[in-house]
Amino acid sequence: MILPACRRQAAALCALTAALAALTGCGTPERPVAARTAAPASTAASGPATTPASPGASASAASPASPSAASATAAAPSRPPTLAPGPAGLTPVFRSAPRAAGRTVALTFDADMTADQGPRAAAGEHFDNPGLIAALRELKVPSTVFMTGRWAEEYPDQARSLGRDPRFEIANHSYSHHAFTGDCYGLPTVPEDRMRTDVERAYSAFRKAGVPDAMPYFRFPGGCYDSRALRAVSGTGVTAVQWDVVSGDAFATDADAVARQVLDGVRPGSVVVMHCTRSAAPTTEQAVRTIVPELRRRGYRFVKVSELIAAAGGRR
Repeated sequence: MILPACRRQAAALCALTAALAALTGCGTPERPVAARTAAPASTAASGPATTPASPGASASAASPASPSAASATAAAPSRPPTLAPGPAGLTPVFRSAPRAAGRTVALTFDADMTADQGPRAAAGEHFDNPGLIAALRELKVPSTVFMTGRWAEEYPDQARSLGRDPRFEIANHSYSHHAFTGDCYGLPTVPEDRMRTDVERAYSAFRKAGVPDAMPYFRFPGGCYDSRALRAVSGTGVTAVQWDVVSGDAFATDADAVARQVLDGVRPGSVVVMHCTRSAAPTTEQAVRTIVPELRRRGYRFVKVSELIAAAGGRR
């Protein structure tokens, strides 16, 4: 009966060896160490409130023996570029990119609908413009759509389609489309203590409509703002986006006149303001079909606002 005894001794020896290995941490520690290194790097890079480190800092933080950490950092999505806050932390304002940045131009479209226009939409008034969006897709024009939250509520399918189309980026045009200053084209006025809430409510409406990644850009209704308004929305972290070319498409009936005004005004780095509402801007689609091929003939490249902000030294 010697064989069973040997087996018992071998089993005891194996158990002792395993226990010693567990106590001393022996084995292959490289794998668990790499996993512990990679996890925080990935979490920090993807966290919404974390500013990505500079390339130099990222290189020093990742261990050379930890390729999984480097891979996780490289794969992390970058945040949209924004401008640094102004004096006293005021919301920064962007109008155009540096003229020397290249022959680029951003067409922007305001999807306007005020909070009290629901009955008009129910009666048949069209605040959307599917024909314009189809033209932009057909012409392959990257664009930025400044959308009100009320518009997203009225046209959730269109908002979701735009928000998930990589050719477009969705930015904030307030929830109510009420003015953030007095005497702004006859618009009702948002009280100062509700300005930030109005911006945040628009982002909430975008999320409910299925827009996954609205940009941190805000266009004041009517383009009207002052230092009080800039201070009120500063806590949202947005960059206010204005323009340097007014298309004149609002309530226009002559598409050729709109096209001429844009073509005469565009310079390298320009931001053009137009509208995405059939009832208020019925000639915009026709004007775009003239503007786009002519600007391309002149050597211009169409970009989104985010690219212009990046060219202006926007931080990520």
